Amino acid sequence: MRTAIVLLLCAVCTMSNAAEVYDNAVKVTFLSWITGSTKLSYERAFANHQSAEICASMIGAGYDKFQNNPLGFTLRYGHKFFLTGNHRGGLQGFYVRPEAIYSHYSYDAMSSQQRTPAKMGAVLATTGYQMHLNRLLIDAWVGGGYAFGNPAETGYHHGFALWNAFGKSWEHVALSFSVKLGICF
Repeated sequence: MRTAIVLLLCAVCTMSNAAEVYDNAVKVTFLSWITGSTKLSYERAFANHQSAEICASMIGAGYDKFQNNPLGFTLRYGHKFFLTGNHRGGLQGFYVRPEAIYSHYSYDAMSSQQRTPAKMGAVLATTGYQMHLNRLLIDAWVGGGYAFGNPAETGYHHGFALWNAFGKSWEHVALSFSVKLGICF
């Protein structure tokens, strides 16, 4: 992972041109590997300050902090509506994004000592800020919404977490946040 980040930064430094407008980006979710998965995204800008983003995640390709050996995938799609100036291209500014997530995996359950499936979906409303410095893209966001499906014991579904705070646990409240780094082209 460290090698991929170094290569990404080298590519940014050698290909930068501040005058260009970028309509595409490939991103990796920063530190996603410490949550037990690796998340890669592609984003395409459209007219009228909008863009579409699709993200695929390989669950099990990362550090397993819950020690439950997860294996599966997550898919997510979001449509961004930029609210502020895209003066340097179609992929910059504050945005709101409705998003749909599907997570499908199995894990070693602590309660039953056997392999257990977890299939979860969520519909979220997110808000964030995305900017690019030459070709380097930084995207940070936070959101919440409704979750449904067969939850895992941990409440974490490799794309969102279920509400578990202030002494309350709600299996239908999904929360998500992230920082993504990428390259524009």
